[in-house]
Amino acid sequence: MPIKENLYQFCEQFVKERLTRIQQNIEQIQESLSSETKSSAGDKHETGRAMLQLEREKLGQQLQEVEKMAVILSRISITSKARTIVLGSWVKTSKSDYFLAVSAGEFKTEDQPIFCISRGTPIGQLLLGKSIGDVVSFNGDKIRITKIE
Repeated sequence: MPIKENLYQFCEQFVKERLTRIQQNIEQIQESLSSETKSSAGDKHETGRAMLQLEREKLGQQLQEVEKMAVILSRISITSKARTIVLGSWVKTSKSDYFLAVSAGEFKTEDQPIFCISRGTPIGQLLLGKSIGDVVSFNGDKIRITKIE
Protein backbone atom coordinates (compact mmCIF):
# COMPACT_ATOMS: atom_id res chain seq x y z
CA MET A 1 0.00 0.00 0.00
CA PRO A 2 1.40 3.43 -0.93
CA ILE A 3 2.66 5.50 1.99
CA LYS A 4 0.14 8.31 1.42
CA GLU A 5 -2.70 5.81 1.75
CA ASN A 6 -1.19 4.58 5.02
CA LEU A 7 -0.83 8.15 6.26
CA TYR A 8 -4.43 8.96 5.34
CA GLN A 9 -5.72 5.82 7.08
CA PHE A 10 -3.61 6.63 10.15
CA CYS A 11 -5.25 10.09 10.34
CA GLU A 12 -8.68 8.63 9.69
CA GLN A 13 -8.23 6.08 12.49
CA PHE A 14 -7.03 8.82 14.85
CA VAL A 15 -10.17 10.88 14.15
CA LYS A 16 -12.50 7.87 14.55
CA GLU A 17 -10.96 6.84 17.87
CA ARG A 18 -11.08 10.38 19.21
CA LEU A 19 -14.71 10.76 18.10
CA THR A 20 -15.68 7.50 19.78
CA ARG A 21 -13.91 8.44 23.02
CA ILE A 22 -15.60 11.85 23.17
CA GLN A 23 -19.03 10.38 22.43
CA GLN A 24 -18.58 7.78 25.18
CA ASN A 25 -17.58 10.48 27.67
CA ILE A 26 -20.63 12.57 26.72
CA GLU A 27 -22.89 9.52 27.22
CA GLN A 28 -21.34 8.87 30.66
CA ILE A 29 -21.96 12.47 31.70
CA GLN A 30 -25.55 12.30 30.43
CA GLU A 31 -26.09 9.15 32.50
CA SER A 32 -24.58 10.83 35.56
CA LEU A 33 -26.76 13.89 35.11
CA SER A 34 -29.96 11.88 34.67
CA SER A 35 -29.25 9.40 37.47
CA GLU A 36 -28.22 12.00 40.03
CA THR A 37 -31.13 12.64 42.39
CA LYS A 38 -31.72 15.62 44.62
CA SER A 39 -30.06 14.86 47.91
CA SER A 40 -30.49 16.51 51.28
CA ALA A 41 -27.20 18.33 50.71
CA GLY A 42 -28.65 20.70 48.11
CA ASP A 43 -25.57 22.85 47.53
CA LYS A 44 -23.36 19.81 47.06
CA HIS A 45 -25.86 18.42 44.54
CA GLU A 46 -25.99 21.67 42.57
CA THR A 47 -22.20 21.95 42.51
CA GLY A 48 -21.92 18.39 41.19
CA ARG A 49 -24.48 19.08 38.47
CA ALA A 50 -22.73 22.33 37.49
CA MET A 51 -19.39 20.52 37.20
CA LEU A 52 -20.98 17.85 34.99
CA GLN A 53 -22.59 20.55 32.82
CA LEU A 54 -19.21 22.28 32.36
CA GLU A 55 -17.57 19.00 31.44
CA ARG A 56 -20.34 18.28 28.93
CA GLU A 57 -19.85 21.71 27.33
CA LYS A 58 -16.09 21.12 27.08
CA LEU A 59 -16.69 17.73 25.45
CA GLY A 60 -19.18 19.36 23.08
CA GLN A 61 -16.45 21.75 21.91
CA GLN A 62 -14.03 18.84 21.47
CA LEU A 63 -16.71 17.00 19.49
CA GLN A 64 -17.06 19.99 17.14
CA GLU A 65 -13.28 20.09 16.64
CA VAL A 66 -13.04 16.39 15.79
CA GLU A 67 -16.02 16.69 13.42
CA LYS A 68 -14.16 19.52 11.63
CA MET A 69 -11.13 17.23 11.37
CA ALA A 70 -13.31 14.55 9.76
CA VAL A 71 -14.62 17.08 7.22
CA ILE A 72 -11.07 18.21 6.39
CA LEU A 73 -10.00 14.60 5.88
CA SER A 74 -12.97 13.90 3.62
CA ARG A 75 -11.86 16.75 1.32
CA ILE A 76 -8.29 15.49 0.92
CA SER A 77 -7.27 13.78 -2.29
CA ILE A 78 -4.19 11.62 -1.79
CA THR A 79 -3.98 10.75 -5.49
CA SER A 80 -3.66 14.25 -6.92
CA LYS A 81 -0.19 15.58 -7.74
CA ALA A 82 0.63 19.17 -6.84
CA ARG A 83 3.72 21.25 -7.48
CA THR A 84 3.10 23.21 -4.30
CA ILE A 85 2.25 21.96 -0.82
CA VAL A 86 -1.49 21.52 -0.31
CA LEU A 87 -3.70 19.51 2.04
CA GLY A 88 -2.84 15.87 1.45
CA SER A 89 0.81 16.54 0.58
CA TRP A 90 3.55 14.34 1.97
CA VAL A 91 6.46 16.73 2.40
CA LYS A 92 10.08 15.71 2.85
CA THR A 93 12.31 18.40 4.29
CA SER A 94 15.91 18.64 5.41
CA LYS A 95 14.65 18.32 8.99
CA SER A 96 11.57 16.06 9.10
CA ASP A 97 8.80 14.57 6.99
CA TYR A 98 5.24 15.88 7.23
CA PHE A 99 1.81 14.83 6.02
CA LEU A 100 -0.39 17.90 5.77
CA ALA A 101 -3.88 16.78 6.81
CA VAL A 102 -4.95 16.81 10.48
CA SER A 103 -2.90 16.89 13.66
CA ALA A 104 -2.74 13.17 14.42
CA GLY A 105 0.77 12.84 15.74
CA GLU A 106 3.67 10.73 14.60
CA PHE A 107 3.35 8.00 11.98
CA LYS A 108 6.24 5.59 12.41
CA THR A 109 7.99 4.15 9.35
CA GLU A 110 11.14 2.09 8.92
CA ASP A 111 13.06 5.11 7.60
CA GLN A 112 11.99 8.18 9.50
CA PRO A 113 8.81 9.20 11.34
CA ILE A 114 6.28 11.30 9.43
CA PHE A 115 4.44 13.94 11.43
CA CYS A 116 0.76 14.28 10.58
CA ILE A 117 0.00 17.98 10.98
CA SER A 118 -2.82 20.35 10.17
CA ARG A 119 -2.51 23.51 8.14
CA GLY A 120 -3.25 25.42 11.34
CA THR A 121 -0.01 24.37 13.04
CA PRO A 122 2.92 26.80 12.89
CA ILE A 123 4.96 24.51 10.62
CA GLY A 124 1.86 23.71 8.54
CA GLN A 125 1.26 27.42 7.94
CA LEU A 126 4.88 27.87 6.85
CA LEU A 127 4.84 24.91 4.46
CA LEU A 128 1.46 25.51 2.80
CA GLY A 129 1.89 26.80 -0.75
CA LYS A 130 5.67 26.26 -0.84
CA SER A 131 7.54 24.33 -3.58
CA ILE A 132 10.52 21.99 -3.79
CA GLY A 133 13.71 23.94 -3.05
CA ASP A 134 11.97 26.60 -0.95
CA VAL A 135 13.46 27.28 2.48
CA VAL A 136 11.40 28.18 5.55
CA SER A 137 12.65 29.34 8.91
CA PHE A 138 11.17 27.53 11.91
CA ASN A 139 12.39 27.88 15.51
CA GLY A 140 15.64 29.35 14.28
CA ASP A 141 16.29 26.47 11.85
CA LYS A 142 16.42 26.81 8.08
CA ILE A 143 14.36 23.97 6.62
CA ARG A 144 14.64 23.12 2.91
CA ILE A 145 11.75 21.39 1.13
CA THR A 146 13.29 18.47 -0.76
CA LYS A 147 10.27 16.52 -2.05
CA ILE A 148 6.49 16.84 -2.34
CA GLU A 149 4.26 13.84 -3.00
